[in-house]
Amino acid sequence: MSEPTHWAFPRELQPKAGEVAFDLAAAFDAVVALRAAIPEDAFTAPILGTERTGNGVVIRADGLILTIGYLILEAESIWLTANNGAVIAGHPLAYDFVTGFGLVQPLGRFDLPPLPIGSSAAVDVGDEVIVLGHGGRAHALKADVFAKREFAGAWEYVLDEALFTTPPHPEWSGAALLGEDGRLAGIGSLFVQEPQGEEVVKGNMFVPIDLFASVQEDLLKLGRRSGPARPWLGMYTAETPEGLVVTGLASDGPAERAGVQHGDAVVEVAGERVAGLADLHRKVWLQGPAGSVIALTLARGGAPLRVRVQSADRGDSLRKPRMQ
Repeated sequence: MSEPTHWAFPRELQPKAGEVAFDLAAAFDAVVALRAAIPEDAFTAPILGTERTGNGVVIRADGLILTIGYLILEAESIWLTANNGAVIAGHPLAYDFVTGFGLVQPLGRFDLPPLPIGSSAAVDVGDEVIVLGHGGRAHALKADVFAKREFAGAWEYVLDEALFTTPPHPEWSGAALLGEDGRLAGIGSLFVQEPQGEEVVKGNMFVPIDLFASVQEDLLKLGRRSGPARPWLGMYTAETPEGLVVTGLASDGPAERAGVQHGDAVVEVAGERVAGLADLHRKVWLQGPAGSVIALTLARGGAPLRVRVQSADRGDSLRKPRMQ
């Protein structure tokens, strides 16, 4: 038996087998619940918490699971639950800072049907899609894609084109976004509030599955993307009416060590003005690999201030996974 269902979408919002041209029941079973425990002294514990729950999607016959990576970052234990009630430990196999994808290898056999990988490029604005969380039909939702556009995160993260769906739901971390062909088109990431003209639309952001193909081999072989890491500042920045403002700093991170303070406005990178959050991140990444010195022009109390930040590899601050 599956775990008790404490909530369910209204039946009219749930997909039905007669409405789709694929095996909906098999798709339900390809999504597992994921629970991760993170040590209290882990680098990401103050921001992401020590107990993280979400979903994962079986993508291979051997049980390999694709999820959103922040769920498993620095995890010391992972437990996976199937719709039939089977519970298996998992190993955090890989994480990609660029896309946000994470991979988990079950430490046992689930014998669950893998969800075939499709194409996010085939999903257009206005399309009806299906979002699946663990729990079968009760946790499946017919949704609409209301935007495909750039997404920039305060934590030094940019997607050139992300998928945005509505109605919103807070339980879509690691959930599966299916196109009309029943194939995986995206992995659930965040609850968002996106501007649409004069309105703000509440929805969910999904990482496009097309990004997985370029990094899949590296993640399976190396546990991370190959090549030099991007420079990381440990600086959380937000777009405000006053411009780009530092809203947080990683404790003892590169930016804090360089003297950047909460509330500073970020004006330039290497002498070039920044035109938004995504532009800030990209200009930093253009300065060279992790370890490069990043010249920032800030405004503090209305006065300009120039600092040089010795960037780092974000991965060096994190606990490395250990085989359970």
